[in-house]
Amino acid sequence: MPRLPAHRALLACTMIAAGAAHASAQNLTIGIGGSPTSLDPHFYNASPNISLTQHMFDRLVETDAQARLRPMLAESWRAVEPTLWEFRLRAGVKWHDGRDLTADDVAFTIERVPTVRNSPGTFSGLIRAITRVEVVDPLTIRFHTAAPHPLLPVELASIQIISRHAGTGAETEQYNAGTAAIGTGPYRLVSYRSGDRTEFARNDAYWAGPQPWARVSYRFIANDASRTAALLAGDVDVIDQVPSTDLARLRREPRVSLFEIQGLRLIYMIPDYSRAENPLFVTDNDGRPLARNPFHDLRVRRAMSMAIDRAALAERVMEGTARPTGQWLPPGSFGYNPDVPVPAYDPEGARRLLAEAGYPQGFRITASCPNDRYPNDARTCQALAQMWTRVGVRTEVQALPWASYSARTSRQEFNMRMGGWGSVTGEASYMLVNIFGTYDRERRRGASNSSRFSNAALDTLTEQAAATLDDERREVMLREAVRLVTMEHQAMIPLYQLVNFWATRRGITYEARMDERTTAMGVRPAR
Repeated sequence: MPRLPAHRALLACTMIAAGAAHASAQNLTIGIGGSPTSLDPHFYNASPNISLTQHMFDRLVETDAQARLRPMLAESWRAVEPTLWEFRLRAGVKWHDGRDLTADDVAFTIERVPTVRNSPGTFSGLIRAITRVEVVDPLTIRFHTAAPHPLLPVELASIQIISRHAGTGAETEQYNAGTAAIGTGPYRLVSYRSGDRTEFARNDAYWAGPQPWARVSYRFIANDASRTAALLAGDVDVIDQVPSTDLARLRREPRVSLFEIQGLRLIYMIPDYSRAENPLFVTDNDGRPLARNPFHDLRVRRAMSMAIDRAALAERVMEGTARPTGQWLPPGSFGYNPDVPVPAYDPEGARRLLAEAGYPQGFRITASCPNDRYPNDARTCQALAQMWTRVGVRTEVQALPWASYSARTSRQEFNMRMGGWGSVTGEASYMLVNIFGTYDRERRRGASNSSRFSNAALDTLTEQAAATLDDERREVMLREAVRLVTMEHQAMIPLYQLVNFWATRRGITYEARMDERTTAMGVRPAR
């Protein structure tokens, strides 16, 4: 084979390298730590699922990185009357198969949301206020509510719009197979392998303009060390849930950029309220089952909270990536109650309360948690087990993969378990309705209330706040509801709020989000 002259060989190598760099710049690989369980955008109200499906499906409105409302498929919206909202759709938006988006598709979406079968946590609570949907014309839709509902636009920011023509008769299986996964979003589905990865191709006809990445590989990498190693090896371009153990090293790594923001997710423990008798995973000290559920006693719940050293969890287990809290929103959020403190660490007080409740020698429990969903989830459970054991509640840990953990949680198969809730609306009612609202499928309340906590007075206060148009009055009500949940009833045991971290290879940036969503849409080539 004839040899090229030196200057021509150098030029050829330069052109090949430039072409390779251009090709790689068109492709993006993301490594995530949370496991998505479906491509059905209405199957499970969980952050990994939502982050994945938002690549394909848009919403009427969206929230930006600071949880502020922005137009999306709807270019405008207004309250025509106190109980009537009108949304105007953008003209010219196309589904991936070329058909036009219409208001009828939005109506079909609202119809489908509460009907998804086998959902471990539905989106029903976000449309609970809607009593009737009215299609005015192809680009205008109206939502009727029984009472004034000022939060409707915020709540609709979590509902991904699907098409009637692709979604009629489709179950979750058809979305996972790709046959129904036709959206208006910035990416089209190429392939989906549950528990492994999803491949996307850019939608060049996207109404907001094409994204910079021609192909996106969205990979699930559960192991923390493997996620960091993949980034450093160049196998992925972005990772989320940056391991706290690697943060110091990555801050010094010139090939890596870090992005962080205070998150909206609370990590908490919560007991099972569905069984007053014969509780699961609770025995006396000799291993005999207890006849009554000790966690139905407020004194026991308070003792469990007082036994926790939250500062130690945040500093040692989470290594500075979390902030201790006594409620579910960070300061400055709508409904944050400044009069609800971080619970004091008081192991002696915890022992006294247990004795008052009739457990001077304590008892035995199994604490359940995921081991691949939240940063340091299993490590946190192990630390809690030690703290509770010190006050007499001898605790073993059951740590499970998220796919099985979430399904079992929805069936009330645990007693004391770990939960994580991100208030993506940026205000207090989202958790009040979905986690602490009395479970009622018909009223679309308590959609993620797997603990089955119930308090009629709290439900009434939550509904009154949701129907209050005056922001100042509504916030007063929400702050009182926060106090009732956290201090009067100790419905859950709050631990800490996460600080969200992403790491990218040098040369690209990520827009850190309070709602912790990880999407290719937040990744941009560095300027």
